[in-house]
Amino acid sequence: MAQEKEHLSIVICGHVDSGKSTTTGRLLFELGGIPERELEKLKAEAERLGKASFAFAFYMDRQKEERERGVTIACTTKEFFTEKWHYTIIDAPGHRDFIKNMITGTSQADIAILVIDSSVGGFEAGISKDGQTREHALLAFTLGVKQMIVACNKMDDVSVKYGEGRYKEIKAEVSTYLKKVGYKPMKIPFVPISGWMGDNMIAKSTNMPWYKRPNLLEALATANPP
Repeated sequence: MAQEKEHLSIVICGHVDSGKSTTTGRLLFELGGIPERELEKLKAEAERLGKASFAFAFYMDRQKEERERGVTIACTTKEFFTEKWHYTIIDAPGHRDFIKNMITGTSQADIAILVIDSSVGGFEAGISKDGQTREHALLAFTLGVKQMIVACNKMDDVSVKYGEGRYKEIKAEVSTYLKKVGYKPMKIPFVPISGWMGDNMIAKSTNMPWYKRPNLLEALATANPP
């Protein structure tokens, strides 16, 4: 099956707590990569640790320390298939303590999904001079990952409420920075999503009727092999 399809490696990068592992886990679940029974076990484990919203993330974050701390430490890879593509997805750490692991994962990628925490305060922390949104975007370009998708995550947050205004604000500021790095923002899809709720992951979200462009999986389908 893999030999018959074109292959793309995707690195999921971004600021700590932007929802990278949750987004990755949700995407795999929506595509049938996580059995319902296993998801129930992950939910039970997350609730036991007082981290109920981390169920999808726990599919990617397998280490005991990762689950207890709620952060990705090691790069985790998973595969999934669509009608055309064979994808390898690399979930990279966002925490600055594990930047070497992030670099290792990114160096193997053809395309980056830069996950943004759209919540009030979350985005500002990531895009600040010390934030990993900037750092990871710069590293991705420096390491030769010339294709990027920006996933504006946590659009379901109470501080955002799926608002178009917040999406436009984030898109404008991130575009300005990506242009400085060397990317061409006009060619980069900015997809408003909720990794936890599943909005705009593989189907159009009814919560954001103002967004008319491709969902996350459709944006991936337009990528080109290196």
